[in-house]
Amino acid sequence: MGAAFFGWLSANGLAVLLVALLSAGGVAIGLTQGVSVDEAVGSASGIGIGGGIALLVVLFLAYLAGGYVAGRMARFTGAKQGVAVWVIGLVVVLLLALAGLVFGSQYNVLAQLDLPRIPVDEGTATTAGIIALAAVLAATLAGAILGGIMGTRYHRKVDRVGFDAVHAGR
Repeated sequence: MGAAFFGWLSANGLAVLLVALLSAGGVAIGLTQGVSVDEAVGSASGIGIGGGIALLVVLFLAYLAGGYVAGRMARFTGAKQGVAVWVIGLVVVLLLALAGLVFGSQYNVLAQLDLPRIPVDEGTATTAGIIALAAVLAATLAGAILGGIMGTRYHRKVDRVGFDAVHAGR
């Protein structure tokens, strides 16, 4: 459980850094400045889909790194630790959403964070919202499992080199 927790912390840290870079890149190329209302309405779907894809890539990479950290720490159970990283992330998001629902909007941490996200309103369960949620869940789970497997490969290589060295001396 400790390896998965530290993997989740790594995934969150990298996600924050990558989302900040993505946001800065969007500002640098003028996605958020100097656009008239007509231009924004005309290109909103393209920017929304492009931003959604970029966010999926960022989340995949963040959970890939988190799974890798957990896999390296756990040594032999990388895929299982990758799933645990994903489950911890899911539980934390659900707890934060529940706290916002129970205690009111002043405690809704997810709504107060001004992070770029897939452009679907939280209150609507539209087809696009369900597809976006499924894509985020699938991308983060795939990244975490793949990262966990990659983390255990390191130990298998090290163990193989040590095993070959011991048997070569005989």
